[in-house]
Amino acid sequence: MASGFSWSGGQPRCFAYWQEFQKCYAKTDSPKECTLPANDYLECLHHPKEMARAAAVQQEYARQVEKASKENKKTADAVADSVTVGVGLIQRQGSEDSKSS
Repeated sequence: MASGFSWSGGQPRCFAYWQEFQKCYAKTDSPKECTLPANDYLECLHHPKEMARAAAVQQEYARQVEKASKENKKTADAVADSVTVGVGLIQRQGSEDSKSS
């Protein structure tokens, strides 16, 4: 919105940040003192910190999903390669003889 107006013709979304920066810049002798308002205004315009945080969250989520899938694959491989494990609900012929003696 180079014209200074928002899409609907009203006040733009970052206008308050621009006013704070402009007020600071007009009052100070050293423009370096206005870095915080300038950073706030630029964050409002371009969202670089928000996009970096969203990318970091997305990378962490992908890492956790990959880690969980590797663990699930290891578990599935171990179950597929192992012998059948009984839970004691079905009595086998050999186990009845060993229990009675």
